[in-house]
Amino acid sequence: MRRPLVGALTTLLLTGATVAGVGAGPATAAPAAPAAAQAKAKTKAVDFAGTVALSNCSGSLIRMPSSADNDPALVMTNGHCLETGMPGPGEVLVDQPSSRTFSLLNSTAGKVATLQATKVSYATMTDTDVTLYELNTTYARIKQQYGIDALRLSGDHPVAGTPIKVVSGYWKRIYSCNVDGFVHQLREADWTWKDSLRYTPSCNTIGGTSGSPVIDANSGKVVAINNTGNENGERCTMNNPCEVDENGTVTVRRGINYAEQTYGITKCVGTGNKIDLDLPGCELPKPAGEELTRR
Repeated sequence: MRRPLVGALTTLLLTGATVAGVGAGPATAAPAAPAAAQAKAKTKAVDFAGTVALSNCSGSLIRMPSSADNDPALVMTNGHCLETGMPGPGEVLVDQPSSRTFSLLNSTAGKVATLQATKVSYATMTDTDVTLYELNTTYARIKQQYGIDALRLSGDHPVAGTPIKVVSGYWKRIYSCNVDGFVHQLREADWTWKDSLRYTPSCNTIGGTSGSPVIDANSGKVVAINNTGNENGERCTMNNPCEVDENGTVTVRRGINYAEQTYGITKCVGTGNKIDLDLPGCELPKPAGEELTRR
């Protein structure tokens, strides 16, 4: 998982790598072929506006396709970034009080405001790895006061080969790569995630990038949330996720990083930006016991 910062700093010291800040520009992939270069020219500019920095992770101010300007705004990060600790396998939190704060960034990664949550609307590390916080303000107020628009979640499944940007508010760094493919099951220690998104190698994310929005560079919409990578080549252990296909075959890809798709979240948010796990098409896990009581 991409939360712990001690490991990230150690990696930087050992490899001599530097964190690409605003002045240094975003991390980029290898030079593209002429046809790919033409496609790249059509992509949208992606910057830091609407991203947030947490105490130990990254995140983003997000809105659903159905969100209204006067709805309570939402912040999205990983489930394993939850301030109360990582949810256990099968654990789902809904409508839990929270007063967590977030640093809202502008296009050049400057802090423009401190946003505050009123509750954890939803959090889990089962099937996916996400926390949604409801804020004490609306999209309209944030736009009026700070000139920042929320990032929009796509309601569509991403496509392999799509150019993407992983935007870390914590490190103020943008990673550029492509969607390499999708993983039937991604297993790490006690957790299993479904239909995970695999990056091409140039998105070499590090600790602190957990929760970063993964943005489709063609549409400018969020298609996933950055969450983990295989650091040491180990098999299915903490910080070393493994891929499991439909036949149970396990594949380990050392140095490769992953994200959890977010299109399914849009099917679970109703009027007023409220989580409704009973909406048609919603497949997010429910709190323990609800599956049985609602049958």
